Amino acid sequence: MSSLTVEFCGELHPIESPGDFSIGRDSDLSIDDNPYLHRRFLRIFDEHGMWWLANVGTLLTATVTDGTGAVQAWLAPGARLPIVFETMHVMFSAGPTTYDFTILNADDLYSTSRILQESGGSTTMLPVALTTTQRQLIVALSESMLRQQVPGRSVVPTSADAAARLGWSLTTFNRKLDNVCDKLDKLGVAGLRGGAGKLATSRRARLVEYAVSTHLVGSEDLELLDREPET
Repeated sequence: MSSLTVEFCGELHPIESPGDFSIGRDSDLSIDDNPYLHRRFLRIFDEHGMWWLANVGTLLTATVTDGTGAVQAWLAPGARLPIVFETMHVMFSAGPTTYDFTILNADDLYSTSRILQESGGSTTMLPVALTTTQRQLIVALSESMLRQQVPGRSVVPTSADAAARLGWSLTTFNRKLDNVCDKLDKLGVAGLRGGAGKLATSRRARLVEYAVSTHLVGSEDLELLDREPET
Protein backbone atom coordinates (compact mmCIF):
# COMPACT_ATOMS: atom_id res chain seq x y z
CA MET A 1 0.00 0.00 0.00
CA SER A 2 1.35 3.42 -0.94
CA SER A 3 2.35 6.10 1.53
CA LEU A 4 0.78 9.55 1.80
CA THR A 5 2.27 12.97 2.47
CA VAL A 6 0.37 15.92 3.93
CA GLU A 7 1.74 19.37 3.05
CA PHE A 8 0.79 22.33 5.24
CA CYS A 9 2.59 25.69 5.40
CA GLY A 10 5.56 24.24 3.52
CA GLU A 11 6.02 21.35 5.97
CA LEU A 12 5.70 17.72 4.87
CA HIS A 13 4.10 15.07 7.10
CA PRO A 14 4.56 11.49 5.79
CA ILE A 15 1.98 8.83 6.64
CA GLU A 16 2.81 5.15 6.30
CA SER A 17 0.46 2.16 6.42
CA PRO A 18 -0.91 1.16 8.86
CA GLY A 19 -1.63 4.79 9.57
CA ASP A 20 -4.03 6.88 11.60
CA PHE A 21 -3.29 10.59 11.30
CA SER A 22 -5.46 13.33 12.81
CA ILE A 23 -5.70 17.01 11.91
CA GLY A 24 -7.11 19.74 14.13
CA ARG A 25 -6.31 22.07 17.02
CA ASP A 26 -4.58 19.40 19.11
CA SER A 27 -3.73 16.52 16.77
CA ASP A 28 -0.90 14.84 14.90
CA LEU A 29 -1.00 17.91 12.67
CA SER A 30 -1.91 20.80 14.97
CA ILE A 31 -3.16 23.39 12.49
CA ASP A 32 -3.69 26.31 14.87
CA ASP A 33 -4.84 27.17 18.40
CA ASN A 34 -8.01 28.66 16.89
CA PRO A 35 -10.80 28.05 19.46
CA TYR A 36 -13.31 27.59 16.60
CA LEU A 37 -11.34 24.57 15.37
CA HIS A 38 -12.07 21.08 16.71
CA ARG A 39 -9.29 19.37 18.66
CA ARG A 40 -9.62 16.50 16.18
CA PHE A 41 -11.36 17.57 12.99
CA LEU A 42 -10.12 15.37 10.15
CA ARG A 43 -8.70 11.87 10.21
CA ILE A 44 -6.60 10.07 7.58
CA PHE A 45 -6.49 6.30 7.95
CA ASP A 46 -6.19 3.11 5.90
CA GLU A 47 -8.93 0.51 5.74
CA HIS A 48 -9.73 -2.31 3.31
CA GLY A 49 -6.56 -1.59 1.34
CA MET A 50 -7.38 2.10 0.76
CA TRP A 51 -6.62 5.44 2.35
CA TRP A 52 -9.60 7.42 3.65
CA LEU A 53 -10.25 11.00 4.77
CA ALA A 54 -12.96 11.34 7.43
CA ASN A 55 -14.58 14.31 9.15
CA VAL A 56 -14.65 13.36 12.84
CA GLY A 57 -15.78 16.81 13.99
CA THR A 58 -19.31 17.84 14.87
CA LEU A 59 -19.74 21.32 13.35
CA LEU A 60 -17.21 22.15 10.65
CA THR A 61 -17.19 20.99 7.04
CA ALA A 62 -14.33 20.67 4.57
CA THR A 63 -14.12 21.20 0.82
CA VAL A 64 -12.09 18.50 -0.94
CA THR A 65 -10.97 18.60 -4.58
CA ASP A 66 -8.66 16.67 -6.84
CA GLY A 67 -5.55 18.32 -8.24
CA THR A 68 -7.37 19.84 -11.23
CA GLY A 69 -10.35 21.16 -9.30
CA ALA A 70 -12.68 19.20 -11.60
CA VAL A 71 -13.90 16.88 -8.82
CA GLN A 72 -15.21 18.46 -5.65
CA ALA A 73 -16.81 17.09 -2.49
CA TRP A 74 -18.22 18.76 0.62
CA LEU A 75 -17.16 16.63 3.60
CA ALA A 76 -19.75 17.07 6.34
CA PRO A 77 -19.42 15.84 9.95
CA GLY A 78 -19.48 12.05 10.04
CA ALA A 79 -18.69 11.67 6.33
CA ARG A 80 -15.64 10.08 4.79
CA LEU A 81 -14.26 9.57 1.29
CA PRO A 82 -11.44 7.55 -0.28
CA ILE A 83 -8.17 9.22 -1.21
CA VAL A 84 -7.92 8.09 -4.82
CA PHE A 85 -6.16 10.97 -6.60
CA GLU A 86 -2.47 11.72 -6.81
CA THR A 87 -3.15 15.18 -5.36
CA MET A 88 -6.06 16.22 -3.15
CA HIS A 89 -6.62 19.72 -1.81
CA VAL A 90 -8.50 20.15 1.45
CA MET A 91 -9.90 23.52 2.54
CA PHE A 92 -12.00 24.48 5.56
CA SER A 93 -12.90 27.48 7.69
CA ALA A 94 -13.01 27.89 11.45
CA GLY A 95 -14.31 31.25 12.56
CA PRO A 96 -12.84 33.99 10.33
CA THR A 97 -9.83 31.90 9.28
CA THR A 98 -9.63 29.60 6.27
CA TYR A 99 -7.06 26.79 6.12
CA ASP A 100 -5.88 24.60 3.30
CA PHE A 101 -3.51 21.68 2.96
CA THR A 102 -2.59 19.14 0.30
CA ILE A 103 -2.58 15.34 0.42
CA LEU A 104 -0.04 13.75 -1.94
CA ASN A 105 -0.65 10.11 -2.86
CA ALA A 106 2.08 7.93 -4.35
CA ASP A 107 -0.67 6.10 -6.27
CA ASP A 108 -3.02 7.79 -8.73
CA LEU A 109 -6.01 5.44 -8.77
CA TYR A 110 -8.19 7.80 -10.79
CA SER A 111 -7.26 10.59 -13.17
CA THR A 112 -9.46 13.53 -14.17
CA SER A 113 -9.57 16.08 -16.92
CA ARG A 114 -10.97 19.59 -16.91
CA ILE A 115 -13.38 21.25 -19.33
CA LEU A 116 -12.35 24.87 -19.60
CA GLN A 117 -13.62 28.01 -21.24
CA GLU A 118 -11.33 30.93 -21.96
CA SER A 119 -12.96 34.34 -21.63
CA GLY A 120 -11.41 37.75 -21.21
CA GLY A 121 -8.01 36.39 -20.28
CA SER A 122 -9.22 34.35 -17.32
CA THR A 123 -10.27 30.73 -16.99
CA THR A 124 -13.75 29.72 -15.92
CA MET A 125 -14.91 26.19 -15.17
CA LEU A 126 -18.05 25.30 -17.04
CA PRO A 127 -20.94 25.80 -16.48
CA VAL A 128 -20.27 28.81 -14.20
CA ALA A 129 -20.24 32.11 -16.07
CA LEU A 130 -19.42 35.17 -13.96
CA THR A 131 -19.72 38.84 -14.74
CA THR A 132 -16.67 41.03 -14.16
CA THR A 133 -18.08 42.49 -10.94
CA GLN A 134 -19.01 39.03 -9.63
CA ARG A 135 -15.47 37.88 -10.29
CA GLN A 136 -14.12 41.01 -8.58
CA LEU A 137 -16.19 40.25 -5.49
CA ILE A 138 -14.93 36.68 -5.26
CA VAL A 139 -11.31 37.75 -5.79
CA ALA A 140 -11.62 40.43 -3.08
CA LEU A 141 -12.82 37.78 -0.61
CA SER A 142 -10.16 35.29 -1.76
CA GLU A 143 -7.22 37.70 -2.03
CA SER A 144 -5.35 36.47 1.04
CA MET A 145 -5.54 32.85 -0.11
CA LEU A 146 -4.72 33.64 -3.75
CA ARG A 147 -1.52 35.41 -2.71
CA GLN A 148 -0.27 32.36 -0.76
CA GLN A 149 2.73 30.54 -2.21
CA VAL A 150 2.15 27.32 -0.24
CA PRO A 151 -0.95 25.81 1.44
CA GLY A 152 -1.57 27.31 4.86
CA ARG A 153 -3.95 29.76 6.50
CA SER A 154 -5.66 32.94 5.39
CA VAL A 155 -8.35 35.30 6.64
CA VAL A 156 -11.57 36.02 4.77
CA PRO A 157 -12.28 39.76 5.02
CA THR A 158 -15.52 41.18 6.34
CA SER A 159 -18.03 42.44 3.82
CA ALA A 160 -17.15 46.01 4.79
CA ASP A 161 -13.42 45.45 4.23
CA ALA A 162 -13.97 43.68 0.92
CA ALA A 163 -16.33 46.44 -0.25
CA ALA A 164 -13.74 49.08 0.67
CA ARG A 165 -11.05 47.11 -1.19
CA LEU A 166 -13.17 47.34 -4.33
CA GLY A 167 -14.34 50.90 -3.78
CA TRP A 168 -17.98 49.79 -3.51
CA SER A 169 -20.64 50.70 -1.01
CA LEU A 170 -21.53 48.00 1.49
CA THR A 171 -25.06 47.87 0.07
CA THR A 172 -23.71 47.22 -3.43
CA PHE A 173 -21.33 44.54 -2.14
CA ASN A 174 -24.03 42.69 -0.22
CA ARG A 175 -26.40 42.77 -3.19
CA LYS A 176 -23.75 41.34 -5.49
CA LEU A 177 -22.81 38.73 -2.88
CA ASP A 178 -26.44 37.62 -2.77
CA ASN A 179 -26.47 37.35 -6.57
CA VAL A 180 -23.27 35.28 -6.70
CA CYS A 181 -24.41 32.91 -3.96
CA ASP A 182 -27.82 32.52 -5.59
CA LYS A 183 -26.20 31.68 -8.95
CA LEU A 184 -23.88 29.05 -7.49
CA ASP A 185 -26.62 27.64 -5.27
CA LYS A 186 -28.77 27.02 -8.36
CA LEU A 187 -25.83 25.09 -9.84
CA GLY A 188 -25.80 22.81 -6.80
CA VAL A 189 -22.99 24.34 -4.72
CA ALA A 190 -23.81 23.55 -1.09
CA GLY A 191 -23.41 25.86 1.90
CA LEU A 192 -24.00 29.24 0.25
CA ARG A 193 -27.68 29.68 1.02
CA GLY A 194 -29.65 28.43 3.94
CA GLY A 195 -31.84 29.04 6.89
CA ALA A 196 -31.08 29.38 10.56
CA GLY A 197 -27.42 29.48 11.50
CA LYS A 198 -26.16 30.40 8.04
CA LEU A 199 -24.31 33.54 9.01
CA ALA A 200 -22.67 35.89 6.52
CA THR A 201 -19.18 34.93 7.71
CA SER A 202 -19.70 31.24 6.94
CA ARG A 203 -21.26 32.07 3.59
CA ARG A 204 -18.27 34.18 2.54
CA ALA A 205 -15.85 31.51 3.73
CA ARG A 206 -17.72 28.79 1.85
CA LEU A 207 -17.66 30.93 -1.31
CA VAL A 208 -13.89 31.30 -1.01
CA GLU A 209 -13.43 27.57 -0.43
CA TYR A 210 -15.45 26.68 -3.50
CA ALA A 211 -14.02 29.34 -5.81
CA VAL A 212 -10.35 28.69 -4.99
CA SER A 213 -10.54 24.90 -4.75
CA THR A 214 -12.32 24.54 -8.11
CA HIS A 215 -10.11 27.19 -9.79
CA LEU A 216 -13.12 29.38 -10.44
CA VAL A 217 -10.71 32.23 -9.67
CA GLY A 218 -6.92 32.20 -9.57
CA SER A 219 -3.95 34.43 -8.90
CA GLU A 220 -4.18 35.73 -12.47
CA ASP A 221 -7.46 37.40 -11.48
CA LEU A 222 -5.86 39.58 -8.79
CA GLU A 223 -5.43 42.36 -11.34
CA LEU A 224 -9.21 42.80 -11.22
CA LEU A 225 -8.84 44.42 -7.80
CA ASP A 226 -7.13 47.42 -9.36
CA ARG A 227 -9.94 48.21 -11.78
CA GLU A 228 -11.97 51.33 -11.25
CA PRO A 229 -15.37 50.66 -9.64
CA GLU A 230 -18.35 50.74 -11.96
CA THR A 231 -20.49 53.86 -11.85
